Amino acid sequence: MLIDTVQIQQVLVNLIRNAAEAMQLSKRHKLVIAARVVAGGKVEVSVCDSGPGLAEEVVSRLFQPFTTTKSGGMGVGLSICRTIIQAHGGLIWTEPNPEGGTIFRFTIPVAGPAELAEDAVPH
Repeated sequence: MLIDTVQIQQVLVNLIRNAAEAMQLSKRHKLVIAARVVAGGKVEVSVCDSGPGLAEEVVSRLFQPFTTTKSGGMGVGLSICRTIIQAHGGLIWTEPNPEGGTIFRFTIPVAGPAELAEDAVPH
């Protein structure tokens, strides 16, 4: 993959921090981070928590600027995450965790031989 590691790290830190904060008041504290190759030459990363989940009314606008579920939140973290992932040619979305909580997923295209420059270092 050809990525800006600092930017993708920022996405992961934001998603993991959000998951940890969401689980603070939950009885169960389970966080699962996974990556897998999916169809279309992409890697899919998921951050799955056992928090209370997201209210239906916020899901459709969750990645818009200034949308927050936190009392002291600014509502820019997920918007920035979306911008970073889209700049890498990927998508980001959320879905309910069947076990309770939320799953955030994002994809990033895998660079094939044609996309790799001689001096590029894949991560």
